Amino acid sequence: MRLEAITWERLTGELARYGDGLFADGGGPRLALGIDGAPAARTGEAAERLAAELRLLGRSVLVVPTEGFLRPASLRFEYGKQDADAYLDGWFDTGALWREVFGPLEAGGSGRVLPDLWDPVTDRATRSPYHALPEGGVVVVHGPFLLGHWFPFACTVHLRLSPGALRRRTAESERWTLPAFARYEDEVAPTERAHVVVRADDPAHPAWSGLPGSG
Repeated sequence: MRLEAITWERLTGELARYGDGLFADGGGPRLALGIDGAPAARTGEAAERLAAELRLLGRSVLVVPTEGFLRPASLRFEYGKQDADAYLDGWFDTGALWREVFGPLEAGGSGRVLPDLWDPVTDRATRSPYHALPEGGVVVVHGPFLLGHWFPFACTVHLRLSPGALRRRTAESERWTLPAFARYEDEVAPTERAHVVVRADDPAHPAWSGLPGSG
């Protein structure tokens, strides 16, 4: 895959303009975009940049981090607090994401999206209010392991870190998660599934694959 150096400002501007011209998967009146990557890739920063650019284009945008849809600790830690396979396969409540985030975006859906469900610190429901997303609105979902679940994203961006960069940029206390990302690479092949790939080894100097169809 050929990657071209780019600035974050230009990258998110071009992504926003591209996203502004997309139609929702399934014909719904609202759009879902995904920013996939390890926590060390700072998906939240990329999602917020993209949301800001979309708002400049007049779109109503809600950013949804998948860390707000973790399962309760009793389920996450069933096999211990540092089980990499459980982290990949069982920490994130994909059913709740379908029900509370993607379902309301469908044609005929309510547009009432829940921004988060579970607080991993208190291990309790967040009780956050629903966000009423108008027609033409966009949800930007970000976090790890987003690809391979058939989520109805109109466009997905994978922030790729080389194994060395991933290890360097992951806190020592979280390095037990590294085998989960290796499995994700092997089993899901996110660089092949994503519409756009961004190499983020150097956070100040990204490189990207370009927009779909641009090559």
